Amino acid sequence: MDLKNAQQEVDNWIKNHGVRYFNELTNMAQLTEEVGEVARIIARRYGEQSEKESDKNKDLGEELADVVFVVLCLANQTGVDLQAAFDKKMDLKTKRDHDRHHNNEKLK
Repeated sequence: MDLKNAQQEVDNWIKNHGVRYFNELTNMAQLTEEVGEVARIIARRYGEQSEKESDKNKDLGEELADVVFVVLCLANQTGVDLQAAFDKKMDLKTKRDHDRHHNNEKLK
């Protein structure tokens, strides 16, 4: 699924299952909360923190999908074509960063 279709799928879900989009500030707070849940899993599972028993069944993929869902909501409600923005960003990063990363001694 491309981002344009994902945005449409989220919009359809909001129209059929939600009442309306939360306002942008609420969604920004929601995004922060979801990113925090991803950070918690990463810090405990892959970092140096001990993983609590209650965290061991947390699904990283599900939490990442929550982040994507809220990002898609924010894009929809602010009129951002996320596919176009993503394509533009990938082109920029490709042109800007190709040699930079290959020449970074820390990455060798």
